[in-house]
Amino acid sequence: MEHAVQFASYPSLRDKVAVVTGGASGIGEKIVEAFAAQGSRVAFLDIQDDAAASLVRDIQQKGHPAPTFYHCDLTNIAALQESIAAILTEFGSVDVLVNNAGNDTRHTIEEVTSEYWDNSIAVNLKHQFFLSQAVIPQMTKNGGGSIINLSSIGWVIPSTGVPVYVTAKSAIVGLTRTLAHELGKHNIRVNCVMPGAILTERQKRLWLTEAYTVEVLRRQALKRMILPEEVARLVLFLASDDSAAITNQSYVIDGGWV
Repeated sequence: MEHAVQFASYPSLRDKVAVVTGGASGIGEKIVEAFAAQGSRVAFLDIQDDAAASLVRDIQQKGHPAPTFYHCDLTNIAALQESIAAILTEFGSVDVLVNNAGNDTRHTIEEVTSEYWDNSIAVNLKHQFFLSQAVIPQMTKNGGGSIINLSSIGWVIPSTGVPVYVTAKSAIVGLTRTLAHELGKHNIRVNCVMPGAILTERQKRLWLTEAYTVEVLRRQALKRMILPEEVARLVLFLASDDSAAITNQSYVIDGGWV
């Protein structure tokens, strides 16, 4: 008999304002969909205009509240701050921030230049701090909020072939912990999600060879690939009132790899 799978709904997320970075594709896309399905008011930032428009249409067709897309290059801090200001003007507040955007393009130690280092840190780490900084005043005024940072198990394994990416992803855990202690007095919770090998379209297109799949499944306790929507469900829990006593934590979702 096949095991029937059912998923939670979170009344506390209805009508809450959730901001998601890198929301047009991959894990971010599923996070946007998940919040919309909960009845949240969603704003998402990305540079992929066509993918974003397609996602908005898909969510509308499912009968969920349409998310609002903001084109924003997150490595441009001034543009990022302008986008948050526009979101606050349109939505009035931010209850949840999901710092999801990142780029795991493979690179060797030898080919990393100073410019590459700065760009990779900007894409994978810097914006998480400045977006958090931008929403903290409104969350404080609201009496609380939830910030969820996306890291990776890459720095734990540790991964090879992505040294700057791994550096950034380990730093996100430290950022999460210090922000949690700084902001706890304002009832702002800060947690981290550390995915493993997630079956996104990008991973399938660029990295998920047959040999790599075999290696992933050999290392995982669960002998199947983990889906981006499963990461999104963890994010929903950390955003909801159900996790009201949880902060300063990093949650691994990797099928039991680490």
